[in-house]
Amino acid sequence: MRQDLAGAWDLKDLESGRKVPTALPGDVYSSLIEAGAVLDPYWGTNENDAQWVRERAFEYARDFEVADELLACRRVDLESHELDTCGEVRLNGRLVLKTDNMFLRHRAGVRELLRPGRNHIAIRLLPAAREAAKRARRHPYPVPWTRINAVPHMNFVRKVPCHAGWDWGICLMTSGVYGELALVGSANARLDHVSTSQKHRAGRVEVAVRAELDAARAGATEVAFELAGQRIVKKLRLKQGANAAVAVFSIEKPRLWWPAGYGAQPLYDLTVSTGGETVRKRLGLRRLELISEPDKTGRSLIFRVNGVDIFCKGANWIPLDALPARQTPERYRELLADARRVHMNMIRLWGGGQYEKEVFYDTCDELGLLVWHDFMFSCALYPADREFLDSVRREAEYQVKRLRDHACIALWCGDNELVGALTWYEESRKDRDRYLVAYDRLNRTLAAAVREADPTRTFWPSSPCSGPDDFSDAWHDDRRGDMHYWSVWHERKSFDAYHEVRPRFCSEFGYQSFSSKEVVKTFAEPSQWNPTSPVMEHHQRNPAGNSIILEMFSRYFRMPGDFDGFLYLSQVQQALAIKTAVEHWRRWRPHCMGTLYWQLNDNWPVASWSSLEYGGSWKQLHYHARRFYAPAIITAEATKDGSVEVFAVSDATARTELRAEAQLVDLKGCTLRRWRWRAVLPRAGALKLGTLRAGELQGRPEERFLRLSLEARTGRETTRHSNDFFCVPFKRMELPLAQVRAQAVEKQGRFLVRLTTDRPAFFLTLETPGLKGVFSDNSFTLLPGAKIEIEFEPREKTSLGRFRRALALRHLRQNYEQEVVSG
Repeated sequence: MRQDLAGAWDLKDLESGRKVPTALPGDVYSSLIEAGAVLDPYWGTNENDAQWVRERAFEYARDFEVADELLACRRVDLESHELDTCGEVRLNGRLVLKTDNMFLRHRAGVRELLRPGRNHIAIRLLPAAREAAKRARRHPYPVPWTRINAVPHMNFVRKVPCHAGWDWGICLMTSGVYGELALVGSANARLDHVSTSQKHRAGRVEVAVRAELDAARAGATEVAFELAGQRIVKKLRLKQGANAAVAVFSIEKPRLWWPAGYGAQPLYDLTVSTGGETVRKRLGLRRLELISEPDKTGRSLIFRVNGVDIFCKGANWIPLDALPARQTPERYRELLADARRVHMNMIRLWGGGQYEKEVFYDTCDELGLLVWHDFMFSCALYPADREFLDSVRREAEYQVKRLRDHACIALWCGDNELVGALTWYEESRKDRDRYLVAYDRLNRTLAAAVREADPTRTFWPSSPCSGPDDFSDAWHDDRRGDMHYWSVWHERKSFDAYHEVRPRFCSEFGYQSFSSKEVVKTFAEPSQWNPTSPVMEHHQRNPAGNSIILEMFSRYFRMPGDFDGFLYLSQVQQALAIKTAVEHWRRWRPHCMGTLYWQLNDNWPVASWSSLEYGGSWKQLHYHARRFYAPAIITAEATKDGSVEVFAVSDATARTELRAEAQLVDLKGCTLRRWRWRAVLPRAGALKLGTLRAGELQGRPEERFLRLSLEARTGRETTRHSNDFFCVPFKRMELPLAQVRAQAVEKQGRFLVRLTTDRPAFFLTLETPGLKGVFSDNSFTLLPGAKIEIEFEPREKTSLGRFRRALALRHLRQNYEQEVVSG
């Protein structure tokens, strides 16, 4: 029996006494914004005026009546999920829960406190920043906190790290209850956890299902298991405390689960029931291994699923909104579906965020998105006292048991960048042994929890990491493990620097861009539409961010002619940076077997490294990702002697026939020369198709470019890919001012844009200001004579007339001008 306590609550500011009606699940900031007590913190610089909230204590309260069926239960627990963070829960005036870790499930027996008729519950939320500072003062030695946070000492409390701000994130130290809050009744035993393990044999999978129960007293019960059309009932003699029942299923001719691009994602329904309580899960049957072995170069890092080595293509995930109340299932599904649409097969759930809601993992299971799963520790050093580590142990055990049956989860990673943090702070540089021992205690606590709760998966100590017990520089050493490569952004190296490293697996690399004009309008008035205005700089959290973007403009491009041009060009530049890295690293497979760029999404409107901006619109980078993450690609790179090498890459696991062409094209769109190749890849891999010698590339390099095309046939399936290669920076090229014509039509309920041009148009981008939707392609090259048809998929109800009025085009040469062509 379960009684949900979601719904209408009152929220009270315990300092001012002000009370506002609200709802749970929810968060304090969202409630105050809705009540008008806080102005929209995403607008302008309002964030600065909203910081008083983090210093206050708040209380949620409501009256409720208990269902008769619940009062008839001999055992009733109050259960809360995602209670953030330092809380005191009282039922009918009695303290029943004290919390200080938002990543735990909290339970308390409350049967004796419940009464017929009206009951009262109150949840008091105390300032986490105040508790963190108190613990830091009490600690016997200083523990450096990340200066990316705007609030000190957040490493002392188990709360979402980026709530205190990040170098892309707003500082909103919110609190609340973001998950389920319920009364749960039973006759005796409660289901604590359900977990499974798989043994794969030829044509068969054995699935062992384990139900963990907690009994208030000795007794007996039955546990019913159902999977794949089979039902097993286990009779269990209960002892007080922990109990377990196990059922083993044999599934013949199993339908295997695969990552996106490698096969289907069938899911089997699992049901476990006892005493009126039921747990439901969906299982993907698959065999997953992490191959990390010493080799002649260093140490490999390969994810192998069902015996197939997977090249992991994806991005890093941060919480999808700084306001938890806005983290809706619809937004989760849209963002993750958009990752899948551009051929991603892995998401890294980053350690400065949160263990996600079930909808995140369910959707990844459905879409075939593997999850590299960090524990929630990032960019700081952490205490290692017994109390803190005990809380961490319980957190890790709970979260791993909660999530381990999701087919999507590929590994458990101890943290984000804690090994590097040992070198970032004066305290740890002066006394490395002390802080290294503390880190080792934390890391071993997490490793032990994973071994206990999920022995089926690998525990990877940190990200980046060269391997277990290896504390070397994984930012600059590309020979082992996973790498974070930030030399292009933070060290301001040119994009060619991506060609100087060959990571085994690059789990972070990125380049920033500004938001689109549509997003800028949501936080800035027209007087602030300038890259260096106070509001634009407020919505740029990397201290050097805008100057890095603008300085890199001067290396590759001519300066834009207006504010819209700055926004557009920053997105061109971002896409070019990540494209350069991914295409190069993909051609080094199997030496390199993964690229996860930073980052997929934003949690508020901001200049950042994301490819999906706040609200879900696609930046140019996301359209480019659809091409550079395609199953088969053609790419080119210059050599030191001025020649150009052309490569093909394929993810297909079977024999693939390749047909490729390179055209040397001048800036009028005329083809000067062609090269053609035919080749075969026996399996997934990369192949050099040929070398175009410098002497063959007639004409001045600033007056021509290479147009590349590939047709890859695997069995009955054919994929096509096109690409461009430029021998000099765009600023040196006298690009023609192409006249692009667009005709928007409606055909069988779809909106189509037919495009033609009189001269080559580069990075041609279609936009629909005020109308949400996604194009089938964007930010591409359009050549004279080509007739391209682009489909627009609206994400709101619209008409052809409205679509035509909204449609606008911009290309690189036009970006030097003041006007924008309308459709």
